[in-house]
Amino acid sequence: MSVTAFSFPTRTLFGAGALRDLPGHLQQLGITRPLVVTDGGLVQTDAFRALVQALGPEGRDRSWFVFSGVHPNPIEEDVRLPAALFREKGCDGVIAIGGGSALDAGKAARLLVKRPDLDLTRFYDQTDWTGLAPLIAIPTTAGTGSEVGRSSVITLDSTHRKAVLFHPELLARLVILDPELTVGLPPKLTAATGADALTHCIESFTCPVFHPMCDGIALEGIRLVVEALPRAVKDGRDLEARGHMLVAAAMGAVAFQKDLGAVHSLAHPLSTLCGMHHGLANALCLVTVMNFNARAHPGLYRRIGIACGLDVVRCSDGEADCETIGFITRFLAGLGLNTRLREHGVREDQLDALVAQAAADPCHKTNAVPVTPEDLRALYLSVL
Repeated sequence: MSVTAFSFPTRTLFGAGALRDLPGHLQQLGITRPLVVTDGGLVQTDAFRALVQALGPEGRDRSWFVFSGVHPNPIEEDVRLPAALFREKGCDGVIAIGGGSALDAGKAARLLVKRPDLDLTRFYDQTDWTGLAPLIAIPTTAGTGSEVGRSSVITLDSTHRKAVLFHPELLARLVILDPELTVGLPPKLTAATGADALTHCIESFTCPVFHPMCDGIALEGIRLVVEALPRAVKDGRDLEARGHMLVAAAMGAVAFQKDLGAVHSLAHPLSTLCGMHHGLANALCLVTVMNFNARAHPGLYRRIGIACGLDVVRCSDGEADCETIGFITRFLAGLGLNTRLREHGVREDQLDALVAQAAADPCHKTNAVPVTPEDLRALYLSVL
């Protein structure tokens, strides 16, 4: 029996209006000159105006600064530029607010504050990442769960591929889950980010790594998504549904410390090469991978079906999988997430490049069923 380490570390503040308590938490963390890391779209929103109100006018109680250039799929300059601004302004902490891209960029920028000349391709050659600037993570979408993650996914200049920078020191010191900040998220983006959370929970549960604590969290995350996501898409002002989705997204990210699977290996290149939203890419690939896995591993999705509210306890393995996959298919279709890759600009002549990157992506190594490059090509074709 192998040895596995368990950890659930992040302090989290949850509830409508929780952002208003930010000043006291900044004081507790000793942050007096924070750098806010976000994207250009968010600075026009009510969520950002709520942050400004919480921080107070610049120069009154404290000085604070903003980097708002994060791309939808963060690239290396989204890490280097805020790190340079942090040093230039003499900042002492980071507030990352937005979707997963802004949170990932804010987390990783602290690496380059500590080591400005770091070649990110050699990140894992470094052993000491203690002493990173404190981070407060504030998600305004309910999908990636990046706020509770110890990794950052960045497309590197030298490889033009997504790299996962993983280290426990990347964890936020505080997470604020305030459903009021997600009210303005449009229905389509609410659906896509919610599908990301669902995919995290499903893939982490079926990942063969032993971690029963994560398994329990993943199953409850699935239940919350199934119950809350349609409500949040239908009525963006449903604060209970918005709050449950924020919690489900965080649970999905906690659960996937087990690791993920082939859906994410297919989705990552779709973002890097085709510019697709990560949650949408996951949603479009999820069912085809579930069907692939179920053929080789009957009964894999029985407990996921139970979490979805299905009566599959007494079904045969094949029937349980069929019922569960059918439910997920209808669930995604009801959210408008049953389109094909072609409808989002993906072309067949891109398949070679997509397959090469998917095969190099580490997530499929912990898929419930081993996959080959030929399998990955067939999976792409089935959703093209």
